[in-house]
Amino acid sequence: MRSRLPAALLLLLACLWRGAPRASELRQPPGRIAIIGAGIGGTSAAYFLRQKFGKDLQIDVFEKGTVGGRLATINVEGKDYEAGGSIIHPLNLHMKHFVKELGLSVPENHGGLMGIYNGDEFVFEESSWYIINILKLLWHYGLNPLRMNMWVEDILDKFMRIYRYQSHDYAFSSTEGLLHALGGNDFIQMLNQTIDETMQKAGFSQKFINEVVTPAMRINYGQGTNINGFVGAVSLAGVNSELWSVKGGNKLVCTGLLYASKAQFISGTVISVEERTRPKRTGGTVKLYEVSYNATSGPATAMYDIVLIATPLNRKMSSITFQNFNPAIPEVSNHYHQTVATFVHGCINASFFGYKDPSHFHLSGIFTTENTKLFINSLSVVSPVQNGQEELKQPIGPAIWKVFSKESLTKEQISLLFSSYDSVKEKKWLAYPHYTVPKKSPPLILHDRIYYLNSIEWAASAMEMSAIAAKNAALLSYHHWNGNMDMIDQEDLNEKLKTEL
Repeated sequence: MRSRLPAALLLLLACLWRGAPRASELRQPPGRIAIIGAGIGGTSAAYFLRQKFGKDLQIDVFEKGTVGGRLATINVEGKDYEAGGSIIHPLNLHMKHFVKELGLSVPENHGGLMGIYNGDEFVFEESSWYIINILKLLWHYGLNPLRMNMWVEDILDKFMRIYRYQSHDYAFSSTEGLLHALGGNDFIQMLNQTIDETMQKAGFSQKFINEVVTPAMRINYGQGTNINGFVGAVSLAGVNSELWSVKGGNKLVCTGLLYASKAQFISGTVISVEERTRPKRTGGTVKLYEVSYNATSGPATAMYDIVLIATPLNRKMSSITFQNFNPAIPEVSNHYHQTVATFVHGCINASFFGYKDPSHFHLSGIFTTENTKLFINSLSVVSPVQNGQEELKQPIGPAIWKVFSKESLTKEQISLLFSSYDSVKEKKWLAYPHYTVPKKSPPLILHDRIYYLNSIEWAASAMEMSAIAAKNAALLSYHHWNGNMDMIDQEDLNEKLKTEL
């Protein structure tokens, strides 16, 4: 007769296995995490890391400038105006959550009339009558505008899957992997062809691309339709949407998240990150990252278990070196596109735009098509961040106009645009990547526990993209630390989550 002992042993082992703690329950949480950069990416990363790792974790956020990064305001005539990232899409769920969580408010949106100028004449001008605008669009572009709305909506439907994935704690180890999980090969293909090529293949007319799509690219990214199809679609998502901003300035989201995360803010410039081996009290060794920085009090260093880099690794923007890594961390140096925001308090020169009678000019926003003789990308009347209730209509008297251009405006150019003006203030930005195709995104994981949030900008640069990258990096670092590899780079998540429901 066979012994029943092996079966009993198997049953015992099965019970022990069921009751065994997961790797995440066995490993001690990290002691310290460094975040380099206090823009929307860095501050939302601090917020999400606190959620995942708990109250005992020390989070240090380094920033050489001011909290907010590329979310910033500029003071003109005693009032503040958005000088950096200024608009938020109504489907940006992370930003909406932050605003609600932090008790911030959103002013009512009063849009003005817009025109598209080709350097010689207006190819399209909005009317205050909705039905007239519809008829004008049909006359000029047929069904292209309606088809574009449907096309963009389909892309957004797929992109919105990211919120479901992240709510279930799934993470991705590369930007391409994240986008593939959302839109499959279609999204990857969009990264590797221009928005012009993408939309031509989708059946849109060249006239529509030149006169409607191009101006949207120029105002949002300072570039033409040679940018990749995915960032182009992100740009078009805002064309007919109820865009919004935060009362008091979008940078308030960053300061609020920093406070909510209970992170320590360190004002200083990070010089280098170096891998170090240190002995453990319990025996053996542990690998840590030494962050060297110049603070207001002088040079200093600190040790961290995990490092998140939330600033572009571009020599003009940050000069962080990585030392003592074997193999060496590959150099990540990408070209960022300069855009210049010029704020002019003055009266628009309507005759420059072909108006013989200035009283007939009622536009508050002018977008432009590609034309070598045009020295601006756009100009529009803007309201101060403290009071978003002002209606953005073209005023009879002076107003604050925001002008986007590739280079600084000369006095002669300003005099061409404005019949008279009182003050001029300029803000230069390396605002977003210079998009070329094909272009692979930089690595998201630079080392075992070093994560580069700005990798996602090379797919598309936007506030919400930074927040998504921040949550992804927080989840990725958490799962790597705790050995939860089944939560990273899972295939067919959309079908899997449908089945679970």
